[in-house]
Amino acid sequence: MKTMHRLRFPTLIAAAAVAVLLSAAGPVPAADLEPGFTSMFNGKDLTGWSGNPDLWFVKDGCITGQTKADPKLTHNTFLVYTNGDVSDFELRCSYKIINGNSGIQYRSKVVDQGKFGPIVAGYQADFEAGKTYSGILYEERIRGILALRGEKVVITEVPEEKDGKTQKKLKKEVVGSLGKSDEIQKQIKDEDWNDYVVIAKGNHLQHFINGQQTVDVVDEVTSKAAKSGILALQIHQGPPMIVQFRDMRIKTLH
Repeated sequence: MKTMHRLRFPTLIAAAAVAVLLSAAGPVPAADLEPGFTSMFNGKDLTGWSGNPDLWFVKDGCITGQTKADPKLTHNTFLVYTNGDVSDFELRCSYKIINGNSGIQYRSKVVDQGKFGPIVAGYQADFEAGKTYSGILYEERIRGILALRGEKVVITEVPEEKDGKTQKKLKKEVVGSLGKSDEIQKQIKDEDWNDYVVIAKGNHLQHFINGQQTVDVVDEVTSKAAKSGILALQIHQGPPMIVQFRDMRIKTLH
């Protein structure tokens, strides 16, 4: 197992403070306030992003994804960041969601061009309008939930006999706790802005919402643990929903 990289709490407080400054100051480049970070959104249009313009647009200076009852989505779809793949990075942003489910894809890949736009597979920093999944690590269209909220997990594979053949089975070993899920949920604001931080360094993946770490995962399945890939934002099939993102910035880690 690789040595775990930890983000110190004061760093998260500083990140939250910068988010407030960015919101108050308007389109001030994040790089002017946070050394090493690059802004991912110009606050005006979706330059640097690709997706279905009927579902993704800019509203009130925010990246906005919105679905309606008609036409009803038949698959999850995404707004894909087109300014290069990411490998080891720290991503910071704020989100607001009304109804439904969304997430931030990272080290992912486009697997199809669906009826409603790109279909993406890979790691996802999940969040929702509900009370269960915000902050979890979900692997879209691959291995499903890799860590529930509040879990420190090591992902491995173990042999399993099935139909006379030896196969590999996913093993999720919970090795520690970051707190109770319902207590973490109390820090997440309904239909309001929340700060999300995603850190990926090597095979160590961490999510934080509003300064609280929500998952800590070491993915030791080398054949499946993505080392690099695209970033994307999700809107989910199901009931009509709206999700917004602002102050998106990223830093490459070395």
